[in-house]
Amino acid sequence: MWSVEKPNFDPGDTFDTCISKVKNKALKARFAGIRQTVVDGSAELNDRATAEELHLIAQADNVDGQVSKDEMVALYDSRFAGKTGPGRSIYSALQLLPRDGRCPYCDHRDVSTLDHVLPKTLFPALAVTPNNLVGSCKDCNKAKLTAAPTSASDSVLHPYYDDLSSAIWLRARVVEQQVCAVLFRAERQQQWSDALNDRLSDQFKALGLGRLYTQQAAREMSGIRRNLIRVHEASANGAAAVKRELRHQWESRSDDMPNSWQTALYDALHNSDWFCEGGFRLGK
Repeated sequence: MWSVEKPNFDPGDTFDTCISKVKNKALKARFAGIRQTVVDGSAELNDRATAEELHLIAQADNVDGQVSKDEMVALYDSRFAGKTGPGRSIYSALQLLPRDGRCPYCDHRDVSTLDHVLPKTLFPALAVTPNNLVGSCKDCNKAKLTAAPTSASDSVLHPYYDDLSSAIWLRARVVEQQVCAVLFRAERQQQWSDALNDRLSDQFKALGLGRLYTQQAAREMSGIRRNLIRVHEASANGAAAVKRELRHQWESRSDDMPNSWQTALYDALHNSDWFCEGGFRLGK
């Protein structure tokens, strides 16, 4: 959902590091035999992701008939992600790439793991490939679809390759009711392809971001209620004063992160006459 700087770790060197301490000579030889396939797989991922064609990468249950899916998964789990594994320093470095340590899928929770953009169980050659690994929170890692994409429209958004910052796509609206609420949506963009719009919409729903942001917005509004009451009561035109206060909050957040849930929230609040005139008083 939010872009991340692409890592510059060499896929071949990363693979060599991971297999460097394999003691079983026969297994290590089989790993060494698939090195070029791993390197080529990384190059294909780069090309396909750049062209928005992740769905054209073929699934497999082994690598070159030499190394099984389970062996590649074990390589990742013990020798890349494992705390004492030789590849752990690369794992940790990849976790640090997302801005401010926030998960790029939800832009809310802290990065706590790595996500395989293309699942390692379906694309084992990419199990320890840096450009297939993105720092994420555990909730998004669990919620993200693990099925292989079958078309351009259902391919997961890749934070290293899909940059959505060219438009304001995260929007919110105020629900005027006894307990004020704010609902969020991913707004389709005319300048984007149908496939890109579909990918954003599907991922927004799959990760439950609408509900997450509505919950966070409720907490935010509870936190600012006392201040808005003070601003309203201190001015002859209380609604206008509240609107200015909310607009300042929106401008500050918009300059920093145009598509954050906080930016969308304050945009909706300062544009709601109902909220500024007193709707902010309604809440739990």
